[in-house]
Amino acid sequence: MSEHVFEVEGLHASAGGREVLHGIDLTIKSGEVHVIMGPNGSGKSTLAHALMGRPGTAVTAGSIRIDGVELAGRPSWERARAGLFLALQHPVEVPGVGLRSLLNAAAEGRASATLDQRMTTEAQAVGLDTKLLTRPLNVDLSGGEKKRTEMVQLGVLQPAMCILDEIDSGLDIDALGEVARRLQLATTEWEVGILAITHFNRFLVQLEADLVHVMVDGRIVASGDAALALELEKTGYAGYGVTG
Repeated sequence: MSEHVFEVEGLHASAGGREVLHGIDLTIKSGEVHVIMGPNGSGKSTLAHALMGRPGTAVTAGSIRIDGVELAGRPSWERARAGLFLALQHPVEVPGVGLRSLLNAAAEGRASATLDQRMTTEAQAVGLDTKLLTRPLNVDLSGGEKKRTEMVQLGVLQPAMCILDEIDSGLDIDALGEVARRLQLATTEWEVGILAITHFNRFLVQLEADLVHVMVDGRIVASGDAALALELEKTGYAGYGVTG
């Protein structure tokens, strides 16, 4: 299995007419788990949106690359085809579009029997009722069911790099464990690289972080091993100049 490298260099991005990110540098290789933590308003979700090219977020400087291929300036679908996947903090409802139809298009017409089997397997892995697989995408699903559906998409598509924007929010303790275990397995099963945005160390009990980065005011101000996440949960961000 070939190794992939995801590189973010000198990334500046704006949202709502103001610059939010002020020079982000990251390098994530296949199978690695990098975690972004920081106070509310520090730019974590803006980073996720900028990396994926979500409308409303504009990259104003810097580079986003997978295996040396520049993604900045490309539409989201081209970034997805290059191997990038974003699990949203607030997955949107898409009436009239079934999950299976979405995945069939994204998987470029993969054999239906194989796709159905993969969807069922991935749903069972994260505790999602398989009856919900026939629903229009995210329609009438709970917050936790929407997050599990995002994980079904991840498992079926098996991208090179995955960005998780607070995938753990809205999950109860059982669902949190199922999602974390599935993600940990994915780092060895197809060696996905993960950039996980989270507020809580509990998500990292079963998802093993290689590096934890602290983001404050649109900058990465510190990096360390998994112990840093535990320290942040105990002490907060006062040591990084954050008050209130």
